[in-house]
Amino acid sequence: MPDFQYCITQKSPSFTLYFGLYNFRIINVKHAQSSHSDRQSAGLFPIRTVAQLTGINPVTLRAWERRYGLIEPTRTEKGHRLYSQADVDRINRILLLLDQGVALSQMDEALNRERGMPEGEHADLWSRFRDRLVGAIARFDEDGLERIYNEMLALYPLPVVIQRILVPLLRYIGHRWERGEGLVAEEHFFHVFLRNKLGAQFHHLRHRSQGPVLLAACLPGEQHEIGLLLFAQAAAERGFRPVILGADQPLEELAEVARRCHAAGIVLSGGLDPDGPALFTAIATMVRRGGLPVFVGGRTAERHETELEAAGALPLGQPLEEGLAIIERTLENRG
Repeated sequence: MPDFQYCITQKSPSFTLYFGLYNFRIINVKHAQSSHSDRQSAGLFPIRTVAQLTGINPVTLRAWERRYGLIEPTRTEKGHRLYSQADVDRINRILLLLDQGVALSQMDEALNRERGMPEGEHADLWSRFRDRLVGAIARFDEDGLERIYNEMLALYPLPVVIQRILVPLLRYIGHRWERGEGLVAEEHFFHVFLRNKLGAQFHHLRHRSQGPVLLAACLPGEQHEIGLLLFAQAAAERGFRPVILGADQPLEELAEVARRCHAAGIVLSGGLDPDGPALFTAIATMVRRGGLPVFVGGRTAERHETELEAAGALPLGQPLEEGLAIIERTLENRG
């Protein structure tokens, strides 16, 4: 998780994306109200959790299974349905195809047709999407970006779009500017567009989540919060309830904010190298005042792991999924 933010470089006004997400994969949460046995079911989810994660009620899920054979959950000895992550992904894909007008009676054929597409064809399609996005960004064509973005989500789940298209695209845009082939305004334009899209997706996900509250903010000096939104989205998928404060957040306020929102932990995103020990002193003070685990991700965590640990914070490993697992284990051990 540490590589999940934009960071202003010291040599130019360009911002560079640090995600560590090339192995990005969303793993849905052990719901806070799930029983111990549910959490030990080898990554399987009961129907009530799947309903909360997908927004599809249990009656509909059962109908998709019985009438159309679209889902085949496993059963416990008592006959209770348990769903895998692949089942959840399939349900989300069905929802996208329904939005495109595919009838349930034709759904299995549509899913099989997609599954048969060779990896090379996917790669070519991702490349074409990136080229089209670059063109729309260079023209500052927001309507064009909207159309392309919706096309991508109609074909692939958002985690795939992030991993295969958006992450490479954002890095490419940064490199273009460094080579003098693009404008800072292009980066800012796409940043605003993507921030709005990810923000809307996050709020949709968060309403389903009922797990522990995480207070999430960028370290002082961080001006771009796209990576923080990606973290918040993944955390919400995993069942946490993130409260996002965004960029350039003063640390002295966080203990009080965490108290008011009943946060179980604080997550900070940082990519800049601090000038002197002031940042780590402030983090140590926040840890003492808040009495909560404080997690730090990003390039700051990679470069200053020793100082952060000395301050009482927990540097997060990458990829994003690993960082979320660290947070989850830490909170479970405290509980």
